[in-house]
Amino acid sequence: MIRLTKLDGQEIVVNAELIEYIHAGPDTLISLTTDRKIMVRESPDEVIRRTMEFKARAARSLLVPMQVEPA
Repeated sequence: MIRLTKLDGQEIVVNAELIEYIHAGPDTLISLTTDRKIMVRESPDEVIRRTMEFKARAARSLLVPMQVEPA
């Protein structure tokens, strides 16, 4: 999940896994795989950066070794 800002200043949390594409225009338009569209204040580069950080955190959490109690 990534935090973004709608054009009216409202903070929203978007499921980064649902981002299909990002359109760079006067405003940034995010299209989701659900066919929903969201206009945000952040630049496409910033949305990409936040998405990559989210995915890196998720990947790192999978690499943490499980602690097994001795039998």
